[in-house]
Amino acid sequence: MYAVVNIAGHQVKVDRGQSLRVPRLQAEEGSTQEFTDVLLVSGDGETKVGSPTVEGASVSAMIVGHGRGDKIVVFKKKRRKKYRRRNGHRQDYTEIRVEDIVLPN
Repeated sequence: MYAVVNIAGHQVKVDRGQSLRVPRLQAEEGSTQEFTDVLLVSGDGETKVGSPTVEGASVSAMIVGHGRGDKIVVFKKKRRKKYRRRNGHRQDYTEIRVEDIVLPN
């Protein structure tokens, strides 16, 4: 059984028991978060596609922790113009573990 869920503006395919990193959520570590923007649910040989969301379907996940990703370097250069800019970026994330996928009735 799996579902496609909209989490913080990103569409994510999730399975029960899966751990994944999503963009930073404003929630405490160890708390449970409920996601109701379920776009697709598949299980028991049938698939339900929402328009835009599946009514009555939800995904509950536990917040495992927060962190920051690896640093990436953004470097801009224009040749022969003495123009160089170097910048770094680290994206904040929240690690979640999917506890349950609730199907609509």
